[in-house]
Amino acid sequence: MAEKLDIRKLSKADTELVFASLGEPKFRAKQLYEWLWKKGATDFEEMSNLSKNLRVQLAESYEIRSITLDKVQKSEDGTMKSRFRLHDGFMIESVLIPVPEDDRYTVCISCQVGCSLTCSFCATGQMKRVRNLDTAEIYDQVVQVNKQCLEHFGKNITNIVYMGMGEPLLTYASMMESVAMITSPEGLGMSPKRITVSTAGIAKMIRKLADDGVKFNLALSLHAPDDVKRNEIMPINEQNNLEVLMDAIHYFHTTTGNRISYEYIAFDGFNEGIEDAKNLVKLCSRFPVKVNVIEYNTVEGVTLTKARQEQVDEFARYVRSKGVMISVRRSRGKDIDAACGQLANRE
Repeated sequence: MAEKLDIRKLSKADTELVFASLGEPKFRAKQLYEWLWKKGATDFEEMSNLSKNLRVQLAESYEIRSITLDKVQKSEDGTMKSRFRLHDGFMIESVLIPVPEDDRYTVCISCQVGCSLTCSFCATGQMKRVRNLDTAEIYDQVVQVNKQCLEHFGKNITNIVYMGMGEPLLTYASMMESVAMITSPEGLGMSPKRITVSTAGIAKMIRKLADDGVKFNLALSLHAPDDVKRNEIMPINEQNNLEVLMDAIHYFHTTTGNRISYEYIAFDGFNEGIEDAKNLVKLCSRFPVKVNVIEYNTVEGVTLTKARQEQVDEFARYVRSKGVMISVRRSRGKDIDAACGQLANRE
């Protein structure tokens, strides 16, 4: 028996042709599209405005390969980490980060099973890349975590960050298509200004983002303010050094005007000294940028450890004194598998 096709891989024009072949009017495609992308239907039986016979015909030839919840960990601070099973059995993670006092509910989503970049501090990097997620698998994470957010906090998610497992710019087509469906009136209708795509730093793809006129925000996982240190912990820097990256990000900023941030994990005795702070300030001098200093969540087998709080505060004070926007983010979900990739990598 031939394998069924995931109907969400069809464009709207393709679905119109499908319905035409079944003798159905063109507007059925719009109804189907709404069920798939606005309502997040996971079964044809949910599609109540399609006839029973039509639902049976669709189910004979197509399927909806939605992700399924496998495990949830809930932290004392409200953070929820979910492990989802894909149709082929692989696992990915998403994280809901609630900040009720700011009315901010952020979902951190994955775009690959594993990752090819092997950053030395990252649990996902220990998994190797298995495959890219498709558009629907990325989109499903937002839909599923939004349901969790409504159930536990009575709120819809307010922000999305592509900062989970994998490198978004190495799964460019799926990432861009998922943003399109999340922001489309035919999909979830979210503002692109509430979406941030995080990259370890692939210069030519950052330039492509600019040329494609994206509306979302860009975050660079910086983590070290000079090439020697960055090469040591992020091998991708050897092909995309900081000078090349800064040129690409400057191009992105001047072309799009979108917000840029640097993510900076503070490691004890490695990247949190005053000399590091001075180098970071230099990297913030060409265009407006906000620095987010992040507390490290320990990963088994990694020698790097989180920096002492007083050292981080001194580092941030110096950077701030030079006119750079910088915030220090305390770790969330410390009492669960907080580091990206830890939960999916288990069992």
